[in-house]
Amino acid sequence: MSSTTDRYNIMAQLEHLQSKYVGTGHADTTKHEWLQNQHRDSYASYIGHQSMLHYFAIAENESIGRMKYKFLQRMVVPCGVEPKKNDRQQQQQQK
Repeated sequence: MSSTTDRYNIMAQLEHLQSKYVGTGHADTTKHEWLQNQHRDSYASYIGHQSMLHYFAIAENESIGRMKYKFLQRMVVPCGVEPKKNDRQQQQQQK
């Protein structure tokens, strides 16, 4: 009996995390959305950690401010425009 309650408790915690944080995903998360979240998290980490920002600036021979600006610009659409869904996928989702 305890395994059923534990499972319910874990699922409730997971649902709470998924509603609270965008990047945790859910059952309907597409591959493109998942990749966007990963790329945005990476860029945010690069900007937040000064040593990583310095590393990228030295590697690309750019100023630190320019690298921060580039990373912020890349966060807007990190993986390009989301591909259009074909008719079959749309019909399956409507069912």
